[in-house]
Amino acid sequence: MNVLLADDEPLMLQILRTYFSKEGFGTLLAQDGEEALELFYNHKVDLAVLDWMMPKKSGVEVCKEIKQYSQTKVLLLTAKGEQEDEFVALKSGADDYVRKPFDPRILLIRARKLLQLTSKVRIGDLTVDLEGHKIYRSGQDVQATNKEFQMMKFLLANQGQIVTRKMLLDHVWGFDYFGEERTVDTHIRRLREKIGEHRIKTYRGLGYCLEHADE
Repeated sequence: MNVLLADDEPLMLQILRTYFSKEGFGTLLAQDGEEALELFYNHKVDLAVLDWMMPKKSGVEVCKEIKQYSQTKVLLLTAKGEQEDEFVALKSGADDYVRKPFDPRILLIRARKLLQLTSKVRIGDLTVDLEGHKIYRSGQDVQATNKEFQMMKFLLANQGQIVTRKMLLDHVWGFDYFGEERTVDTHIRRLREKIGEHRIKTYRGLGYCLEHADE
């Protein structure tokens, strides 16, 4: 799933990007309202997290346009604290409204609720507990390491789609990782041993895919 993050504060954007990426979301970044709309029209966006006060177009204006053309969920961020401002935000079509400063972990919970994402996902005999950071196979904890769990979560968020080694490195190891890409292969091999060899398919020269079918 893709989240559009729009805020004119670079530090806030990077904080949001880090938290959402760790949860397996793809992120699109914008620093003003016009850039946010350009990304919205050119990419698949499942959730837009918009700062109210942005250059060129405000978060409220962007929200209204997004809602005019789609059912995309919108969460507005603002330093405004008046009750009237919350009324304006919700009247613009926003699905939720969060005041700054906020705990990014709480923002993630509210985002997941908007997207109606359950904390436990089942694939055949596998259960992935997203909040408990556990993977169970036939009810037994597979003892996945943190890196293996983060990989599973990212593959799950992109189930049925090919993800590259670079994508996995960015989302699991971090954007500042400069090590060997082949470390991904080692972790994929270990994860396969724990959840079943057939579940993660290799597309040679492209990447990996968590298959929809449990065959």
